[in-house]
Amino acid sequence: MEYQDLAKDILAHVGGKENIVSLVHCATRLRFKLKENQKADATGLKKNPGVIMVVESGGQFQVVIGNHVHDVWLAVRHEAGLTDDTPTGEDKGEKDNLLGRLIDIVSGIFTPFISILAASGILKGLLALAVVCGWLTTDSGTYKIWFAASDALFFFFPLVLGYTAGKKFGGNPFITMVIGGALTHPMMIAAFNASQQPGAVPEAFLGIPVIWFNYSSSVIPIILAAWVSCWLEKQSMKRLPSSMKNFFAPLICISVTVPLTFLVIGPLATWISQLLANGYQWIYMLAPWLAGAAIGALWQVCVIFGLHWGLVPLMMNNIAVLGHDSMLPMLLPSVFGQVGAALGIFLRSRDTRQKMLAGSSAATGVFGITEPAVYGVNLPLRRPFIFGCVAGGIGGAIVGFSNAHVYSFGIPNIFTIAQMIPPGGVDASLWGGIIGAMIALVLSCGLTLVAGLPARDAKESAAPATVGDNDVLSPMTGTVMALDQVPDATFASGLLGDGVAIIPSDNRVIAPFAGEVASLFKTRHAIGLLSNCGIEVLIHVGVDTVKLDGKPFTAHVRVGDKVQPGDLLLEFDRQAIIDAGYDLTTPIIISNSDEYREVATVAAGTVNAGEPLLSVNH
Repeated sequence: MEYQDLAKDILAHVGGKENIVSLVHCATRLRFKLKENQKADATGLKKNPGVIMVVESGGQFQVVIGNHVHDVWLAVRHEAGLTDDTPTGEDKGEKDNLLGRLIDIVSGIFTPFISILAASGILKGLLALAVVCGWLTTDSGTYKIWFAASDALFFFFPLVLGYTAGKKFGGNPFITMVIGGALTHPMMIAAFNASQQPGAVPEAFLGIPVIWFNYSSSVIPIILAAWVSCWLEKQSMKRLPSSMKNFFAPLICISVTVPLTFLVIGPLATWISQLLANGYQWIYMLAPWLAGAAIGALWQVCVIFGLHWGLVPLMMNNIAVLGHDSMLPMLLPSVFGQVGAALGIFLRSRDTRQKMLAGSSAATGVFGITEPAVYGVNLPLRRPFIFGCVAGGIGGAIVGFSNAHVYSFGIPNIFTIAQMIPPGGVDASLWGGIIGAMIALVLSCGLTLVAGLPARDAKESAAPATVGDNDVLSPMTGTVMALDQVPDATFASGLLGDGVAIIPSDNRVIAPFAGEVASLFKTRHAIGLLSNCGIEVLIHVGVDTVKLDGKPFTAHVRVGDKVQPGDLLLEFDRQAIIDAGYDLTTPIIISNSDEYREVATVAAGTVNAGEPLLSVNH
């Protein structure tokens, strides 16, 4: 229910349920595949305070939400009536270009499990750190159990990829998952191990020689096999009698695709995998520092447009084929460059809201989620984003020059440092990776402090935002609710005036316009304000909270005080009010609304304190 209004607004601006072909989410953004992109209203959706940014790239309509994207994704699916088995129709829009289709396929296959992928990589890195520090030994039971937990996803990669690839290609994901299981079956791994022994006798399938490979942790073979299986399944479903489809279509897919994978698809895909890995290594070895500079500087630009997914399979493939990857460490300075820029804004800005946003986004960025920092503070100010990219390029060059590698996959974040510990122990490559990341952080922070927010802009940012005569800003941060939904008949009926309600997520009430304090209840749970242009506003914190006798409330103004937008009026103890059993829903009422033609709510979903909430029109 918390994200219901936001979900409804998102659905309305993407053209409704009927326009959705597919919907997945990654760490921070909803990724829509739409039938007709022209039906979507990106400009209108950007106005929703619950949306950080809207990006149209890679054949996808991407809505950047932030860390709570999973909850919003669930709310959107609920509002649209979508389930895992609900067909959303075929794409009738224009065909995407090859790059767009590739990115759409890759993101659709990998995003469903990206969080557990990152968690597994972090646990692997922490285990490596524990071994280096002497806290664990590789022959201990503790290490073995945690290693199994961290390695299970990577070892059985073909099963997981088989499921998600099957869904992406429009087939039965359990069929393609079984095919992935066949690739990692103990008997097949034993056959591969036996084939590596001197004097091993070649084996055949129906007289056709089999070249054995170890497909555990592999990426490309199962994706190609899943595509073949889904195509074969669709053809079988078209041609088989209805009484035979449910059993014989899976039978045909498994009995044909599994041998075909071991005989043709697997060896071909393995050759492609090795070609890609060796080709990347060749380019990397030509000038590691130049590769690091380019990747460190441009990675966040790719993230903005969602193009970074094109490189994710390459990094995974490097680890599967080579046992290590040099690209992921070069991304760490790119991430820390944007974190440093946000930190610089936090340290320099005098605007309370900007300072809070920069601080929270910097903290989130340390763990690899940079969209709040990029979209929320760095990119709008331009210079901090540029400084972050420049610092990322310099740090990336240092990382590349130091020949740093990771030995397990994950998203680039603070824990990547543990994943860079070589199997033989700490060496210069690890220190080079750490130094490159830290230089990017410090350099971008310093540049932003010095020139990221010029004195003129800093002065403007410290001043209150200009408020129109008919604007009422939100006095608190929280979820917007229609007035008639307030659990109090007096407010809900509109007897006290038109307005809106907010369920607060913090404990502060600020001035919504320039004016004066007209009234302040003795219990401090409600306050009346009069704007300079005559708008009367009543802010009533919670329902029936007058019974608390003012204990959870603190007033920072008195009757007759002049206020400016953003001035602190009240503070309250949210938890004490909740523990006392009272509803925190806060009506914001235009007491003299009968003097106006219209009182319109301009915010939906969630709203931050100081953002537009109501428009009062004569």
